[in-house]
Amino acid sequence: MTMEQDGPRGLYFEEFKLGATMRTRGRTITEADLVQFAALTGDYNPMHTDAEYARVSFMGQRVAHGMLTLSYAVGQAYQLGIMERTVLGFRGLEMKFSSPVYIGDTIHVELKVAEIKAARRLGGGTVVLDTRIVKQDGTVAQKGSLSLLMMSRPQRGLS
Repeated sequence: MTMEQDGPRGLYFEEFKLGATMRTRGRTITEADLVQFAALTGDYNPMHTDAEYARVSFMGQRVAHGMLTLSYAVGQAYQLGIMERTVLGFRGLEMKFSSPVYIGDTIHVELKVAEIKAARRLGGGTVVLDTRIVKQDGTVAQKGSLSLLMMSRPQRGLS
């Protein structure tokens, strides 16, 4: 991320390097997160919202919504600053849910630039990030890829 007169700026398409890796800070999942996500989405599955139901289920306790975990991961990736004012749009997402995330688990995101493809007619190019959501014990909760359309560096001297 760089600083410009208008504030921080993320990476332009041309600044992404194949194989580059990034890691976010951690975030601990709370009971309030599950309650608020259920209220926001309407997903009141008792695996997420009913402690007694979940206690006697195969999980043994309430589990965070998979989409909650994924949503936090996208936010954590954004906080890295690489997309600040340079992301044009999300192009795609593929994710495999491998391990449950429970109340009290702390997750972070590991990203690796896996593919770079110019899309000049769209004003930049597609960057595919291999994405891993990792719990505090090193267990991978989710893994997959995130495709972003990133802005090209403006050409200087053209008006």
